Amino acid sequence: MRFVFFVFTISAISMFVLAEEETTPPPRVYPVALPNYDEETATRLQIFLDNSDFGPGKIDGRMGEFFRKALISYKHAHAMAKTGAVDQWMLDQVPVTYTTYTIKDEDLKFVGNVPGSRAEQAKLKWLPYTSLLEFVAERYHSAESYIQKLNPGKNWEHLQPGETLKVPNVLPFEVEKFTEGKVPENPAFASRKIFVDTYEHLLEVFDQDQLVCVFPITPGSKTLPAPVGTWKILGTNVWPWFRYDEGMLN
Repeated sequence: MRFVFFVFTISAISMFVLAEEETTPPPRVYPVALPNYDEETATRLQIFLDNSDFGPGKIDGRMGEFFRKALISYKHAHAMAKTGAVDQWMLDQVPVTYTTYTIKDEDLKFVGNVPGSRAEQAKLKWLPYTSLLEFVAERYHSAESYIQKLNPGKNWEHLQPGETLKVPNVLPFEVEKFTEGKVPENPAFASRKIFVDTYEHLLEVFDQDQLVCVFPITPGSKTLPAPVGTWKILGTNVWPWFRYDEGMLN
């Protein structure tokens, strides 16, 4: 199993890094079997974990790989028994499982056609959502199929401003509030370390020895693997630009 620091992106933030001395990776805590919770319980737990920065993957009301890893990681980080027992106080943090979202006229500017080839995509200033369903699903950190399940009878090919959808009651990703530029330095983060586990596909943030965040990621591929090593973060950017290099991609 390997752990790395490398250039990465979470949501709309990229981090610039340089190589540094080796750091000991954290112990693994994931191999714990969990039950299949009912949909309501699973959704509330996923919302709780997401709001706590222990990302369970897409909210879908079902047990899955990253849901399991996030729950066990949270329990490990807070010195709780690493079992599948449902802790009522977690559920109490999500007293209302669902809320609603009404599509607005201004949401349409984030939706458009995306070319199929990377070369054509590279000519665009930014890549839009391909549908209002995708826009709403990402806003509420959910699988598109789950949004569809929560809203039977909707015409998904012709959603319109003014329509209201039932969605998980998670802190939303409000894309319209992000502005391009560098993120100001925060001295409180100087003691933090980020571990990227290319085997488990997880990013973990530690403050001293305390695990404070866990997020699922895609750390490269077999043809373009993540650069293994230890790195120092120099800064972060919102809405980073990515250079298209056909030679590297091929």
